Amino acid sequence: MTDVLSQRALNRATLARQNLLERAPAPAIDMIEHLGGMQSQAPLAPYVGLWTRLQDFAPDELSALTEERQVVRLSLMRNTEHLVSARDCLGWRPLFYPLHAAEFQAHYRSGTEGVDRDALVRQAKQLLEEQPRTRGELAKLLAERWPEADPGVLAYAVTHHVALCQVPPRGIWGKNGPAVWALVESWLNAPLRPVPVEALVVRYLGAFGPATVADIQVWSGLTRLREVVERLPLRTFRGEAGQALHDLPDAPRPAEDIPAPPRSCPNTTTCCCRTKTAPECSPTTGLCRSRRATAQRLAPSWSTACGKAPGRFATGHYASSRLPTFGARTGTRC
Repeated sequence: MTDVLSQRALNRATLARQNLLERAPAPAIDMIEHLGGMQSQAPLAPYVGLWTRLQDFAPDELSALTEERQVVRLSLMRNTEHLVSARDCLGWRPLFYPLHAAEFQAHYRSGTEGVDRDALVRQAKQLLEEQPRTRGELAKLLAERWPEADPGVLAYAVTHHVALCQVPPRGIWGKNGPAVWALVESWLNAPLRPVPVEALVVRYLGAFGPATVADIQVWSGLTRLREVVERLPLRTFRGEAGQALHDLPDAPRPAEDIPAPPRSCPNTTTCCCRTKTAPECSPTTGLCRSRRATAQRLAPSWSTACGKAPGRFATGHYASSRLPTFGARTGTRC
């Protein structure tokens, strides 16, 4: 008989995997790898995400990892910016190439007619070998060779079809700068070496399980993963709604009544992009939940009439009991 996990037990399991029940005595890079990368559309969001999960985190630790090229920011899951270790960057980026290429085809149907894609990629790589460049710089230089094409679409074709990462000072605490792109293999001085998709699924479950196949696909943006899940030696539970929940056999699943302290998370946090759940708005409080928040497992992300965002609190508390002392703007209250 398949064991049933209550919604509350599922909540506590997810919070435990995300290190949101208790801060861990771990280095930042270990946590980044454990989480399977961190959402980084907002370049400084991972600083808050690490602070809320680690016992002794200081922003200089992540800044140093970035400057030393031990971690990088690049488009991965769902073709959005993520902070990952150099090792995961080299292993995972090839898995998402078809997703990025398909997204380009879906959104840029015109603008590069008559442009040979292979020639465009070769030219772009040559320009990026010379130095990292912004998308605007790429557009201007590529337009010199293909003057009849849309310069912006040429640049987007490159960022969708070539493995690129964003380089400092963007993503460094206390600094800022435009999105400047470099070739991943040149920046990390190592070749891409794809890992099996099974390894990606196992890493996901270690950070987010138990989960449905749909959960894994929403998080990654990849499809046809049911066959992958069925090949793995996983344990299967049932949720309250009867859905199949897959998990690593020995992964932690704490008791559902374990206390969940308040935790402050950045607004662009990966744990709120890991499910198909799209919660409703509250007609009684006037507060609206983000459609990407997970209503049952994590907390809603509230926005208010004053226009301020209180942040996304993974334990369901409206306000965090402790905010980062290094100046993170999160947990705003009206």
